[in-house]
Amino acid sequence: MIRKYFPLIWGSLFRKKARTFLTLASLTAAFLLIGLLQAVNSLFSSGADFLGANRLIVQAKTSFTQPLPLRMLPQIESIPGVERVGWSQFFGGQYRDERAGFPQFAVDPQRLRDTYPEWVMPDDAWRAFISTQDGAIVGRNIAEQYGWKVGDIVPLNSFIWTKADGDRLWEWRIVGIFDGRDRKWQDQTQIMYLNFGQFDEGRSERARGLAGVFVVRVRDPLDSPRIAAEIDRRFANSAEETKSQNEADFQLNFVKQFGDIGFIMNAISGAVFFTILILTGFTMSQAVRERIPELAVLKCLGFTDRTVLWLVLAESLLLCVLGALLGMALASVITANLPPQFPPIQPDGRVWLFVLAAVTVLAGAVGLPPALRAMRLKIVDALAGR
Repeated sequence: MIRKYFPLIWGSLFRKKARTFLTLASLTAAFLLIGLLQAVNSLFSSGADFLGANRLIVQAKTSFTQPLPLRMLPQIESIPGVERVGWSQFFGGQYRDERAGFPQFAVDPQRLRDTYPEWVMPDDAWRAFISTQDGAIVGRNIAEQYGWKVGDIVPLNSFIWTKADGDRLWEWRIVGIFDGRDRKWQDQTQIMYLNFGQFDEGRSERARGLAGVFVVRVRDPLDSPRIAAEIDRRFANSAEETKSQNEADFQLNFVKQFGDIGFIMNAISGAVFFTILILTGFTMSQAVRERIPELAVLKCLGFTDRTVLWLVLAESLLLCVLGALLGMALASVITANLPPQFPPIQPDGRVWLFVLAAVTVLAGAVGLPPALRAMRLKIVDALAGR
């Protein structure tokens, strides 16, 4: 049936070519924006799903920016069920004059390897990272972005940490380039890890012996809630009270400090949807109003009221589908060609389902009123111009 009536639907849609192309351009721009917004929303709402369920992040209770002393390490390690504990301190360095660069973390090399087996690198590189005081390892993505290779010296100007002499410029020697164990982890290789030895020894004396957060690897992921509660209990009512949570929750809470990203993205998407609803609804209503005599002729030729109804609805659906496909195609092209320093944003299955639902609702909302009018059309009144 679709094949039978498709030429008629297509011809009706492009009866006024200029108007149709302008409407399609508006729909394409709208669905491009919706696709990009929902891709960002999907990244923030599910981007941490792949993180290890057997890792906890221990931060200061007041804020993750408040450092914790390394003397807490033995107490955390002694908790039953804890397999390995590492630590990480955000460095906050700028490479050259770039404002938006890449994250760097000062870590204990061996503990990083033990707590993050998802990072893949040759044994020689791991040994070099452990033994090189000013050593650093970089993810494959940023290594390719800047053309770095093993042996290069990377100067970083930290906006957080100064050396004991007041200088903010630190130099790090690349001793290895790491990859991710799978596609999702490979997308995250935009990080630089620094040997904690030079960092802790080089910074001012009052800041030495402090870690940003502790990374706790547990033996049984199902035991994580108990271990997190036990860590927080041990340091309760002390100067170093903690807040322990699984890694995925920590990442999401970090993002939410900038606001409810999901609400913001959905609110903007809703505003865009409302705009195209009005625009497309006006277009469809005007198109059907202009074709009232033609619809009356179709009924004279034997088209039933129900068939006329579905023809108008199909025309509305075709218009919305074309606009959505063009918009999402452009969104896919844009996200696929983002520079390496951008997060791995892409319209995944959830984004396409959101767009599919939007197209269905939009087509029904803008097509149903004129379709009902066409179905109830009286032949005599239409041909008489009433």
